[in-house]
Amino acid sequence: MPSEPLCEAARNPNSYLPLRIASVFIVLVCATTGAMFPVLARRSKWLHVPRSVFDFAKYFGSGVIIATAFIHLLSPGLEELSSPCLSPAWSEYPYALALCLLSIFFIFILELVAFRWGTSKLGSIGLRHDPHGHHTGSHAAHGPEGAQTPSTAHSDTEAQEHGHRHHHHGDGHLDDSASAQIVGIAILEFGVLLHSVLIGLTLAVDESFKILFIVIIFHQTFEGLGLGSRLAFIKLPPRYNYVPVLAALIYGLSTPVGIAVGLALRSTYAPASATASIVSGVLDSLSAGILIYTGLVELLAHEFLFNKEMMNSSNDKLVYTIGTMLLGCGVMALLGRWA
Repeated sequence: MPSEPLCEAARNPNSYLPLRIASVFIVLVCATTGAMFPVLARRSKWLHVPRSVFDFAKYFGSGVIIATAFIHLLSPGLEELSSPCLSPAWSEYPYALALCLLSIFFIFILELVAFRWGTSKLGSIGLRHDPHGHHTGSHAAHGPEGAQTPSTAHSDTEAQEHGHRHHHHGDGHLDDSASAQIVGIAILEFGVLLHSVLIGLTLAVDESFKILFIVIIFHQTFEGLGLGSRLAFIKLPPRYNYVPVLAALIYGLSTPVGIAVGLALRSTYAPASATASIVSGVLDSLSAGILIYTGLVELLAHEFLFNKEMMNSSNDKLVYTIGTMLLGCGVMALLGRWA
């Protein structure tokens, strides 16, 4: 194993210091604007943004999130946990992939428990719940999944056999499903936030600051647009209207907080050290699992396969939405060349 001094190579912690300090505020403005604009535009009575713009940002953001999971999280996690500065024991097993797998199943079980609990609670008050969220809006955190039209009535036996696919609308419905929707938002945002804090910490101490700074501005703005466009269309009771705004603000603050922490620790924090590699590798791998699950299951499956509106749409619209998603994925994958 290389000596500790080699793993903690000499750096100039004050290089580009004024620009690093300014980056806290520049990234704050760009990331917050990207996440907040769709939320506020959707609520504005005077700013009429076409629905097509929200749809573009939503599908573009889906591609961004999926590429972030694989290119910006899982790949660095593999690299960090195979660092020569770590104990040889770390190279005896693919820990990054195992942690990613653990994260995927943890999020799956968490969401499964949340929806089973929600379905049980809805059933206790006489409401029925579609596990795909087509009528209850349980996946509205990831964007609307089609027209919410009333379902035809079924007998109790049919409802049980088909997994309670239909429900009756009621005044208390949104209140009872609000917690499930907030869980959906939290799952998506939690993975994004971990990643955002880590890249902010890296930006504060990395020697290749100028290139990384430019890439991160685009990265956080694109990711913010994707997140904000989904937050803008969630269906929550009036008393929870603050949740999308709060979620967008927290996202905007995450990377600047990471930069500020990195600047405060710039004299003692060594990105190549064993401790830093382990912490970053573990968090990157866990975050990758969260975003892989969210991107593939919640975004792709529920936006396309389980979305009746999308499945019945024209071929032109389907090609456009898939192309938009691939564009977002391609742009974010390209940014992985530098960061």
